[in-house]
Amino acid sequence: MLLGLVAPAAAQNIMAPFNIGSAMDDAVVLGQGIAYGDGERQKLDIYGPKNPVGPAPVVMFIYGGSWKQGNRADYEFVGRALAANGFVAVVPDYRLYPDVTYPKFLEDNAAAARWIQDNIESYGGDTSRFFIAGHSAGAYNAIMLGLERSFLNDYQVTMPVKAIVGISGPYDFYPFEYDEVRSVFGQNDNPEGTQPVNLVTSDAPPIMLLQGNQDPIVRMQNTDHLAKKLKAAGSWVTVKYYENIGHMEAVFAIGAMWRWRAPVLTDMVSFFTQFGAFPSGAPRPSYTPAPPDGQTDIQATIDKLDSVLDPIDDSKRRAE
Repeated sequence: MLLGLVAPAAAQNIMAPFNIGSAMDDAVVLGQGIAYGDGERQKLDIYGPKNPVGPAPVVMFIYGGSWKQGNRADYEFVGRALAANGFVAVVPDYRLYPDVTYPKFLEDNAAAARWIQDNIESYGGDTSRFFIAGHSAGAYNAIMLGLERSFLNDYQVTMPVKAIVGISGPYDFYPFEYDEVRSVFGQNDNPEGTQPVNLVTSDAPPIMLLQGNQDPIVRMQNTDHLAKKLKAAGSWVTVKYYENIGHMEAVFAIGAMWRWRAPVLTDMVSFFTQFGAFPSGAPRPSYTPAPPDGQTDIQATIDKLDSVLDPIDDSKRRAE
C-alpha cells in the first residue's frame, strides 16, 4: 500500500544534485511559475525541445510526495529530459495536505490539464497528442485522471489522453492502514471510490506501469493488482519491473545523471511513441547500463536515499 514520507528539507537536498545544469538534459525553459488557477500552489513550469520541428507532443508530469509535499522546481530534471526527447513537458504544482484533502489535488491536476488545452499551442505543443505521467503519489493522480473521467470532464478537458505512465504508484491501498493516508483520504464518504483498482473500465486509456522491485515505500502489489484489473477489463496495460531499483531511484533514472540505473525514460518515450507521440518515429533516449565517470559509488548514494525515506512500518497500522 503506502508508504513513507520524505521530510521537506531532506527532499529538497536529495533532489538538488539532479537539477544542476551539468547534470540535466539540454532543453529550453519555455515558462516558469505560470498560473493555471488563483492559488499560490496552482502554477506550472514548461520545458520544450531545443530545436523543435513543428508542433510537439505534450506530456504533463505529476510528481509525488505522499500528497503532502513536493515542488515543481525539484523536477526540472524530468521536464528537461522529456523536452530533450521531443516533448513539450509541463510540470504543475498542486495543493497539498493539510491545506486540502482528496480530491482537491486531483481537481488541481485537471485544472492544469485545462490550462494546457487552452494555451499549450502557444508554446509549441500539440493538444491532439497529450500524455500524462507521474511518480509515486503523482502516479496515483495520473492514473486517476485516466480512470475517473469526471475530474477532466468537470474542467471541460476535451483533448484525449492518448496514454499514461505510472511510476511506483499506489493504486490499491484501502482499507487505509496508516495514519498518513487516513489524514488525506479518510474523510471521504466513498473510500473505495478513491482507489484506481475499483475504477477500471474497458475504455481506459493505454497505461504503462513501471516500478523497481526493491521499492520500500509502495508495495509492488499495487502495480500487480491494477495491472490484473486492466487486463481483465480488456484495457491496454504494459508492466515492467526494474531489478534492484528502489522508490526514488525510479524517478531519478529519468534524468541524465541517473539514467544508467534503469531505462525508465526509454520505456516512457517508446510507450508514448507507440500511441502516437511521434507518428514518424522518434530516436530512443540514450541508455547505457554503466555509470558515467564520477558515478561509480552507487551504494553510498542508495544509502543516502534510504536514510531519508521511511520504509513500510507495520507498527503504524491501525485496524479499520
